[in-house]
Amino acid sequence: MKILPYTINVKSFLHFRGRLISMDNRIKELRKFKKLSQEDLAKACEVSRQTINAIENNKYDPSLALAFQLAENLEVSVDELFLYQNGRNLQ
Repeated sequence: MKILPYTINVKSFLHFRGRLISMDNRIKELRKFKKLSQEDLAKACEVSRQTINAIENNKYDPSLALAFQLAENLEVSVDELFLYQNGRNLQ
């Protein structure tokens, strides 16, 4: 099994695994639940507010390292933060 660098983005990893997967995230929902602004979350993850905005709007795929930082700061697992499907509807 080939070990991939941790900077690979989430969608690339899932595509690498040979799956056609559509992915969404719960960042905005969880951020608002915790009463955090995009700026607050960005500072905690050491990225720009624009990066958080782009991720929330599915215009940018975070690296795995950033995905783990987001999950940690939102106090959920990466699996709970990013929702993906493999030919099935999300539940």
